Amino acid sequence: MKNYFSSYYFGDTLKAAASLLLGVALLLAYVPQAGAQKKKKNEQPAGDSKPMLPMGEEQQIDYLISEMLGAWQLGDIDKMHKDYADDVSVVNGMWGPPIFSWTNYLASYQQQRMRMQQVRMDRSNTYIKVNGNVGWACYQWEFSGTVDGQPSSARGQTTLVLEKKGDHWVIAHNHTSLAQTPQPSTPTSAPQPQPNGPAAH
Repeated sequence: MKNYFSSYYFGDTLKAAASLLLGVALLLAYVPQAGAQKKKKNEQPAGDSKPMLPMGEEQQIDYLISEMLGAWQLGDIDKMHKDYADDVSVVNGMWGPPIFSWTNYLASYQQQRMRMQQVRMDRSNTYIKVNGNVGWACYQWEFSGTVDGQPSSARGQTTLVLEKKGDHWVIAHNHTSLAQTPQPSTPTSAPQPQPNGPAAH
């Protein structure tokens, strides 16, 4: 009797295990097919993708400024060039003559950028106005980073004049100026040197 129950129990266990293994095998065979079907449903041809909502002119300019400042910080000259006109004029924050053309501005930017590490530029109080194919923007900025191996910070303002060429805005004129940072005045302190900030961006 004991052997009967033992073999009966063992046979049921074997059947249950076989059923379980068969169920797992069927499940594993089904899951990749279901995943493939789901993937096919989620994939859409490039032509069927919904277009992004169009941005207004002010939003396009605001986006361009963000893109340009991001590229300026990273040193991505290709992205910067996309946002600057070839015949751009640039007035920098230092005492110096205006710079004319993208090529001349690029040389000045690269000479300045190679002295900087850990660059950060924050923009605030942006005002943008558009009149036909011309727009202008002004904003304040705060710079921090390492210049010539020393921590440096600066504040200033920038005014941009933009021109719409085709369906793309480009910067035609960039006027950047440094703001004087007030130094704490104490009778015993010596005058502090002004921070080395960005010449133009």
